[in-house]
Amino acid sequence: MCRHDAHALLQNPDLVEELASVEHERWSHWQRYLHAQCVPGPDGSLVIPAGLADRWATQMNTPYAQLSEKEKESDREQVQRYLPVIAAALEAGPPAAAAGCGDQP
Repeated sequence: MCRHDAHALLQNPDLVEELASVEHERWSHWQRYLHAQCVPGPDGSLVIPAGLADRWATQMNTPYAQLSEKEKESDREQVQRYLPVIAAALEAGPPAAAAGCGDQP
């Protein structure tokens, strides 16, 4: 696949929408989990327990390469959600207007 074909593929609005849908589902799943861990306040607010807040603060400030293998595996599991959409887009190829490499790099 030519570089401009790959760029066209990644800019395809249909692909962006599919990936946005996957991202929303991933985010929603996390929010359901987060809300279940929190303590509801009388005003409807949610309080993250100190132990979780501390753990998550440590994780979010740790570069991926320095995460534990268990934490890395959790991130890998999240990436797996996107791969079927990307694979389908690659199999379908770029939009017809971008077909053919010609002299473009």
